[in-house]
Amino acid sequence: MRAIRRLLACMAGALAIVAPSAVTQETAGKPNFVILLIDDAAFMDLGIYGGEAATPNIDALARQGMMFTRYYTSPLCAPSRAMLLTGIDNHRTGVATIPEVLPKEHIGQPGYTMRLEPGVETVAARLQPLGYRTLMTGKWHLGSDEGALPSDHGFDRSFALDASGADNWEDKSYMPYYQDAPWYEDGAPADLPEDFYSSEFIVDKMIDYLGETDVSKPFLAYLGFQAVHIPVQAPAEITAKYRDTYSDGWQALRERRWLKAKELGLIPHDANLESFRPEMRAWESLGEEEQQLYAARMAVNAAMLEAMDQHVGRLVEHLKAQGLYDNTVFVVTSDNGPEPTRGDNDWRLKLWMKFHGYNLDIEGIGEKGSWGFIGPEFAMAAAAPGDLFKFFGSEGGIHVPMIMSGPGVPQGVRQDARAQVTDITPTLLEMAGAPAESEGVAMTGRSLVPLLSGSTNAVYGPDEPIAIEVSGNSALIRDDYKITRNQKPWGDASWRLYDIANDPGETTDLSAKRPDVMESMLAAYDDYAGRMGVLAVPEGYDSHKVLTRNTQMRQLKAYWWIFASAIIILIALIWGLWRLVRLALRPRGG
Repeated sequence: MRAIRRLLACMAGALAIVAPSAVTQETAGKPNFVILLIDDAAFMDLGIYGGEAATPNIDALARQGMMFTRYYTSPLCAPSRAMLLTGIDNHRTGVATIPEVLPKEHIGQPGYTMRLEPGVETVAARLQPLGYRTLMTGKWHLGSDEGALPSDHGFDRSFALDASGADNWEDKSYMPYYQDAPWYEDGAPADLPEDFYSSEFIVDKMIDYLGETDVSKPFLAYLGFQAVHIPVQAPAEITAKYRDTYSDGWQALRERRWLKAKELGLIPHDANLESFRPEMRAWESLGEEEQQLYAARMAVNAAMLEAMDQHVGRLVEHLKAQGLYDNTVFVVTSDNGPEPTRGDNDWRLKLWMKFHGYNLDIEGIGEKGSWGFIGPEFAMAAAAPGDLFKFFGSEGGIHVPMIMSGPGVPQGVRQDARAQVTDITPTLLEMAGAPAESEGVAMTGRSLVPLLSGSTNAVYGPDEPIAIEVSGNSALIRDDYKITRNQKPWGDASWRLYDIANDPGETTDLSAKRPDVMESMLAAYDDYAGRMGVLAVPEGYDSHKVLTRNTQMRQLKAYWWIFASAIIILIALIWGLWRLVRLALRPRGG
């Protein structure tokens, strides 16, 4: 089936070369847009940013466009996606955090409904009236209740996963929070093909939609890849390329990336590197077999990136063959930093895996049935030169790659100005000639067009902050300074101040030395939190504990009848045993 699909794509490309007028777009001057959203990629994961994975197709887009070095997102997937698609701060979209870690105190509160709330318009809904066809494939994670799917928010065609992740080889869930993998096509539950691989399918389906919709119209194509979210899974032949790449462990990788960042000029040459947390394991403390296993998991992570890039290359070649490439603006970025979750330190998760056909072994790693993860130590290493990873407001959680290329974007430019995830939608809308204002919730992001055109060297002045908050993990960046607060389990909920320009690794807390700066930035954060409707997390909040509790409640709701039956059977057994004991102990009459 894969071979047939590719053959058909090649035939379509050949026909387009013979008769390019067949796909001439009638809306002159309006560019096409392709958003390629990677899941959980670190700042340096892509080859062009110094990573080990081969990503030549994305690297080519970077060389033909603008590569951002100070782009910020949120530390969790759904809030980032809501902001990217709307240009609005996550608390005003309704997706302040993800449902998996939502504390009970926040359930149903404004901004915390875990779906796009009334008046929140997506870039797709804003582009439709301008004659755009709007297409979406891949991860959605912004709600699947009535009125919450892509088809309800401006997308003409969509094949969407409304979950934080899923298996990449099969139509099944990857964690106990979900009973299954909730895929929907155009708003209706949908099944996956038998030869499914996530990155391939997401691109195949988008190519199908591009061919099935009115080819005379410009398009928005939003592809939400599952790479490199857990479980990391990739074709064995690609994984084999990286089998020795990470054999010297996570400490060595972290230092290599830190030195590479200096070599590429991504950080100052005298920038320090934050140490691993005391709770993190030293590579040398692992036995040889465990070292091989973790190195293999990291190899799959790199292979998953390369596999995704290969399919991105197929999409690019399809657009070229159709005569659409030169008029297409590409945006490539990640929703947050690398995933730290371990799959081998919780007996409940391991038991669930066993019953759902997963294994954690090195044999067949990354292939069907393998549940791969890189864990907190390799996530910390991948996040270099930043500190920590996904979930947290440190640089490792919110500082990610971002690339733009296409008409209106200068070629071969490295952009060091600050930008953030809410800037994407206003940028695309300005490029399309959309009205700046709408009747819905006002955008909080800013268009990057002045930056792209060279009419300004910054869209945020030195006194204008960028602020982010998800589940109490917070950051505010203003000029060269940053304050950040990280919750449990890897933080202590205390605010710290860093000179982020000279200390991007967040190694030296300046709050005691610069109380004036600290006070001013805390006041700016309080102002942001008040305007956006940020709710404080409960005292002692720990996202991992909340995830465990929410998962247990979901399982109880879904499987209450099993638990009830088990209790009834257990009571009956105890009662029967008690009766037998009584009969056995009853005195026998003479």
